[in-house]
Amino acid sequence: MRKFIMVLLMLPLPAAAFTARNGMEARQVSASEIEVLFRNGKSDTDYWCAAGDYVQRVMNLPVSTRLWRASPKPRKAGEGILFTLHESLKSPGAELSQFGAGPRDGALSVGGAVAGHCRVVIPLFPD
Repeated sequence: MRKFIMVLLMLPLPAAAFTARNGMEARQVSASEIEVLFRNGKSDTDYWCAAGDYVQRVMNLPVSTRLWRASPKPRKAGEGILFTLHESLKSPGAELSQFGAGPRDGALSVGGAVAGHCRVVIPLFPD
């Protein structure tokens, strides 16, 4: 039995997804791309929150880091959203409507994504 457990511990584990403060899961798929996994009933702003939270807390980048949507709109049923840190990889037509000052490049700062779109989910019945 001990040998069996040792063999299991030596096997590579799948990359675990990061759980954002809003309960959504995100993972880094390349040096500059973050995928937020599909979750039923969530809006696009929930995906922006999870991507921003990942960039801030896992990648440890500053809140001024720009974040673009790389997945085209509209997304297919059951599909997550891919975000990028490079403007050249952004999806045409997937920009945000922007108000106020700042660059009009279709991006959102990591700080703006987290502060503006993250709502903490408190479970009614914790495990």
